[in-house]
Amino acid sequence: MAALPSKDLDSDIGLKLKQQALKDYADYVNPMKVRTLKSAGLDIIEGRRDGAKVWDLSGRMYVDCITGAGSFNSGRRNPVIVEALKRALDEMDIGVFLICSKLKADLAKRLAEVTPGDLKWSMFAVGGGEANDYAIKLARGYTMKTEIISALKSYHGHTGFSLSAIGRDAYQKPFLPLMPGFKKVPFNDAQAIADAITDDTAAVMLEPIQGEGGINVPSDDYLPAVRKICDEHGVLLILDEIQTGLGRTGKMWCSEHYGIVPDIMTTAKSLGGSLYPIAATVFREELGDFLITNPFIHLSTFGGSDLGCAVGLAVIDYIVEHDLPGHAAHMGERFRAGFDVLVKQYPSILREVRQKGLMMGLQYAEDSLGPRMSYQLAQNGVMAIFTGNDTSVMRLMPTLVINEEEVDFVLNALDQSMAAIMRQRGGN
Repeated sequence: MAALPSKDLDSDIGLKLKQQALKDYADYVNPMKVRTLKSAGLDIIEGRRDGAKVWDLSGRMYVDCITGAGSFNSGRRNPVIVEALKRALDEMDIGVFLICSKLKADLAKRLAEVTPGDLKWSMFAVGGGEANDYAIKLARGYTMKTEIISALKSYHGHTGFSLSAIGRDAYQKPFLPLMPGFKKVPFNDAQAIADAITDDTAAVMLEPIQGEGGINVPSDDYLPAVRKICDEHGVLLILDEIQTGLGRTGKMWCSEHYGIVPDIMTTAKSLGGSLYPIAATVFREELGDFLITNPFIHLSTFGGSDLGCAVGLAVIDYIVEHDLPGHAAHMGERFRAGFDVLVKQYPSILREVRQKGLMMGLQYAEDSLGPRMSYQLAQNGVMAIFTGNDTSVMRLMPTLVINEEEVDFVLNALDQSMAAIMRQRGGN
């Protein structure tokens, strides 16, 4: 087995290792991905990782504003969570998924304590797509109805049921026919949901803020209105908090901004502390009636492994003890002050800022600016990428442990990058 490169690697040796890694990736994994990332200035091979920063094997430092779409809320290689995983590795393995597990019970209990309202029971998974699959299964199994209403431009993962709920045709077209019974309506339009509900509607499934769709933040009355509509029609509400949860938006869960409680909620990504994959579907106790008669209806060999649960417990404790939601809100305010300056300084480049806490999107004036800004930011030490559904919107989702100096570094990089584009335009 090849050894991992040292963080003190000589830059020339590191550059050679990077070049070889990119060649091997192109030869054995996905050549078009390498070409695409190179054109965006993101042909980076990560070496050392620490807090909000990453070092390329060549030795260059970047502030990570991609973070796997919010997979690193507690920081890159957070030493507290690393230590929790090391302790777990000294004593256990993944466990036998058919056998009851103390760590599963501990994490489920902790999730019940920190999730909104009366959400209580948990089903564990490996990733967000699987967690959303189970949310859909549970909604259909409990209600004995088939229709799921989701939003255009939504993103819920690429697995079977979740793929059918995605609001982007490009992800779905190669795999037609998909699961039947899914309807798509415009986001931030409660009346469209009300009009789409029928006697066979099991659930409405939404992201509180659309991530891949372009950091679309709804109006303050949207989710309360959707909650009311679901209650009036006896329809379940599923909230996908995989990107928005665990402190990202300035509260532990984004739904708390709107004062509502879903019937089913999914969480993943940062629950694994950027170290071990784990996800969860958390739901109201009465929905557990479906599991009373079907206790083995959904199985996941690696979902909620003992190692994953140990990490998940450490992540939740770290987020709560260090008030990362509050820190995210504070750092978000600092970002916003800088964004407001940039909007005024570069109106032909930056049209709009979409933001809640450290879930941030920059709406550029045209589609081509997303890739161009990714390239320029990489030259200025920031990893950032445009959203999958809209290349004119750049998603900025740094770790929640980012500090004021690092926020200012990102803002300066944005300033330098926009200035470079203006020079390319001849100052227009």
